[in-house]
Amino acid sequence: MRTAPTSLSDLDAKIMEHIAAGDRTTCIANKLYLSRQGVEYHVSKMMERFRVSNRTALVARAYTLGILRPEVWPPKVLQERIS
Repeated sequence: MRTAPTSLSDLDAKIMEHIAAGDRTTCIANKLYLSRQGVEYHVSKMMERFRVSNRTALVARAYTLGILRPEVWPPKVLQERIS
């Protein structure tokens, strides 16, 4: 059985932070200067890597794995989890 990743690329970390904050795909795309499809691609790849079926589960898994800092808002990925 493959283990879930414990680090993210810089771009995936930014997308994860926006998802955890509840931002919509178009908002994330505008803020990060990506296409909507580009954001969806990264989200779907993260969902595959973390073996989850939706964005809510993706964020929950990130908190469970210690990737997102639980004590801050808006959500932030721990710097040591960015590769």
